[in-house]
Amino acid sequence: MLTILYFARLRDALLCSEEQLPEVANGRELIAQLVTRGGVWAEELGGNRVFRIAINQEMAQLDDAIPAGAEVAIFPPVTGG
Repeated sequence: MLTILYFARLRDALLCSEEQLPEVANGRELIAQLVTRGGVWAEELGGNRVFRIAINQEMAQLDDAIPAGAEVAIFPPVTGG
């Protein structure tokens, strides 16, 4: 199982901060699976919405492999100051 963490606007919009999901090959497959839930999931993660992912606390690209038992964080881009 994967641990999926949602942060900031995604956590608020999805009304979910964490969940367990079956393993998938990569970030793109994970996002596609979440978008199929429809509604706010498709609105926040589909189309041209901007977000980032981290796999085991390291920034990742959607095509990066997700190892078994990984933690995947999904969050909007952030700026520092």
